[in-house]
Amino acid sequence: MKIVLFVTACALPLAACNKGPEVHAQNASVEEVANKVQAASSGEAMVRPGEWESNTAVEEMSIPGMPAQMQEQMKKAMASQQTHTFKSCVTEADVKRPKENFFAGKNNSCRYDHFNMGGGKIDAVMHCAGHGAGEQMTMNLSGTYAPENYDIHMVMNNKGGEAGESMTVKAHTVSHRVGECTSAELAERAKQ
Repeated sequence: MKIVLFVTACALPLAACNKGPEVHAQNASVEEVANKVQAASSGEAMVRPGEWESNTAVEEMSIPGMPAQMQEQMKKAMASQQTHTFKSCVTEADVKRPKENFFAGKNNSCRYDHFNMGGGKIDAVMHCAGHGAGEQMTMNLSGTYAPENYDIHMVMNNKGGEAGESMTVKAHTVSHRVGECTSAELAERAKQ
């Protein structure tokens, strides 16, 4: 489930932009993409601040080579958490200057193969080094967006590690702005 939350955290700021500015980048760091998004906005808010509600559904999960009994246990565990709904507060500060970790979580080893956003559509591929030797994650994002909602499909492949295992997760996130952030949310965000 942590994987889905990470993917969703990446998708929110990328996808919840208006249809005006366009951003195109290849072989770019998350910092470079964050800077391009800020520059493209030219002072115009690319995301409407406020409270956003996201619904993420895991559509498929596969781990080739995992014993059948373990796969069955994993499927049962995933079935109980198939859909995850959560709210997040996007502040004025987030809108004016997105931080690079806003785009890739706390993983500094991420880099975009390509990042294209414009005309209400988003398409991006990002690679991140994993925590173990030889681990690598690839995330593909594609979908549509508007100032107060988005619909994103994500495919994440994790490969490598000591056992050389791989895992693929396909998820779908639908999000929309539901109102203003509460004073408690704003206070909590100010601490971060």
